[in-house]
Amino acid sequence: MVVSVVTIGDEILIGQIVDTNSAWIAQRLNEVGLQVNEIYSIPDTETAILRTLKRAAKLTDIIILTGGLGPTNDDITKKTLATFFNDTLQRNDEVLTHIKLLFEKKGIKKLNKLNEQQADLPSKCKVLLNPIGTAPGMLFNNCGKYFLSMPGVPSEMKAIMNSQVLPLFQSKFAAGVFLHKTILTHGVPESVLAELLENWESSLHPQVKLAYLPSESRVRLRLSIKGENKDRLHEIIDHETQKLKAIIPEYIFGEENDRIEQRVGDLLFSKKATLATAESFTSGYLSHLITSVPGSSSYYRGSIIAYNNEVKETILNVSPNSIKNHGVVSEQVVKEMALSVKKIMGVDYALSTSGIAGPSGGTNEVPVGTIWTAIAGPYGVNAKKYNFGTERSWNVKRGANVILLNLLHQLESDHKKIK
Repeated sequence: MVVSVVTIGDEILIGQIVDTNSAWIAQRLNEVGLQVNEIYSIPDTETAILRTLKRAAKLTDIIILTGGLGPTNDDITKKTLATFFNDTLQRNDEVLTHIKLLFEKKGIKKLNKLNEQQADLPSKCKVLLNPIGTAPGMLFNNCGKYFLSMPGVPSEMKAIMNSQVLPLFQSKFAAGVFLHKTILTHGVPESVLAELLENWESSLHPQVKLAYLPSESRVRLRLSIKGENKDRLHEIIDHETQKLKAIIPEYIFGEENDRIEQRVGDLLFSKKATLATAESFTSGYLSHLITSVPGSSSYYRGSIIAYNNEVKETILNVSPNSIKNHGVVSEQVVKEMALSVKKIMGVDYALSTSGIAGPSGGTNEVPVGTIWTAIAGPYGVNAKKYNFGTERSWNVKRGANVILLNLLHQLESDHKKIK
């Protein structure tokens, strides 16, 4: 059984909101053995909805719609579905009672006309009560094709899916098992990664499919497999994952939804180690990532944003001669920054950054996108140089992430030394 997902709403098409429903629905359907083949985003018009329903019904077995079920006049999905199925809207007493109870819990005893009309549903649908909202879901079976309509509000859609739709679909349609494993890499371009993995990719188990999913500062590697025996599929995926990790260990920082800053925080917390930062190039973004982790105050002491050379010299005690002789964007300067903030904050590890974020300010010797990073730890200080592009925000984000990745690897290495 293959599925189409249709998100309805002008607010999606004009970029006012991001469609997160489709991704969530596709992930959950995969877990019960169903595959999404097409995703549509369409406006709140009868013409667009009818056209899309007809097209999707020709290509797929299950059509899932979200959006357009609110109480206002611009929410026309119910009426359009009634037209599509040559049906009429009828007042559903069970839904009306449910709506009244929800409003009574909020201290509202009298419904207005628009609220009551949310209980008007096509007579041919199976009603799926909304556990947390007033707009119910609707399920139609038409000539062996299943049409499901749900609210566009993510929390309400998920409540209906989890409580009623997924159990129903799993019992009626599930065929086999889909498994996915996503490996997260950082610090290596997609093209270089593909070269490094060429031999591994060509010898993958025939059931395993590989996808490269590049984003702003990292590449996700998704391994997918479908079959009947879930335990056997896990064995195959795990075996291929271990081979992958042996090839590019320096670029891998986690799996699935891991974040580098979370992994770093977990290691610091487990080691009872502390961290501080001295930022120039990243100008506070590195601190932002670190403190985005709940509980980071247990290991993160703070930061000195030394954006100006005078601050580097007076607060971080960077030698003026180092800046004069080596330049502010240099190995010597970032090492002094890291060692100084480590001493000032009294921490076990310290990070520092200095560079040319862009789009201007570069020279032939130090072009835009050049960054030096340093890590000072229990076993000394080391620095690394990188050359990124010319887009300022991208450079800052990548610089912060790459030094966190380096810290992650150093923490893992230092842990082995202690053992």
